Amino acid sequence: MGTIELVQGDITKIKADAIVNAANTSLMGGGGVDGAIHRAGGPEILEDCRKIVARQGGCKTGQAVITTGGKLPAKYVVHTVGPVYNSGKRGEDELLQSAYLNSLKLAAENDVHIIAFPNISTGIYHFPKDRAAAIAVKTVRDFLADNEVVEKVIFVCFDNENYSLYNKLLT
Repeated sequence: MGTIELVQGDITKIKADAIVNAANTSLMGGGGVDGAIHRAGGPEILEDCRKIVARQGGCKTGQAVITTGGKLPAKYVVHTVGPVYNSGKRGEDELLQSAYLNSLKLAAENDVHIIAFPNISTGIYHFPKDRAAAIAVKTVRDFLADNEVVEKVIFVCFDNENYSLYNKLLT
């Protein structure tokens, strides 16, 4: 079974086979972690995203696609689209779970052994941080229990609040 690590910091600096980008459906970069990954990784990431958009028209909520890591320490970037939180009655929990699970499946298909996740949907998408953390940890634990490829998942928290929530769930 794989391991889970928790760090606080900048996901663009993490040494892993892949990092996950909390993308938007257009895959064209945006604010928050998405913008930071595109800036740090350089134009190769956007070029790969444009090819994906030309082929399939973006990335739906809960789905994931993979590109080069460009100039990042990671070989790949897995772009996933988390849900915008409204009332919690529109399938947001299931869509967030799908974003994590589809990212992990895509990682395994690409022989990724170490993958790093940001806190998906908890920024401008307003997903409650405690619920998001619980979904993320459960989804990752369930996946790691039944998978041979991914050896380590790193949760990278940018802020103290998320770090504290994940720390409670993981200890």
